[in-house]
Amino acid sequence: AKPLYERALGIGEKTLGPNHPDLATRLNNLARLLSNHLGDHHQALRLITRCVNIFERTLPADHEHLRSSKQFMVHLEQLCRQGGP
Repeated sequence: AKPLYERALGIGEKTLGPNHPDLATRLNNLARLLSNHLGDHHQALRLITRCVNIFERTLPADHEHLRSSKQFMVHLEQLCRQGGP
């Protein structure tokens, strides 16, 4: 699944541009795959941070996607502080 998510992200970066909310959704999806299924919390944190930055610029402050992405980012920060991979 990871190569497909990475491919979708690459296509999105080329076709949507670097600040599109749909690109942020792809970043979110890949981050969740990396963390939840592959245990790569540090890489997931880098991706979800980028996702949140895009959502903060493009969505209302009370949007569900922004809220859930921020929650996941906090969760990843805690995992990384605890010494996760």
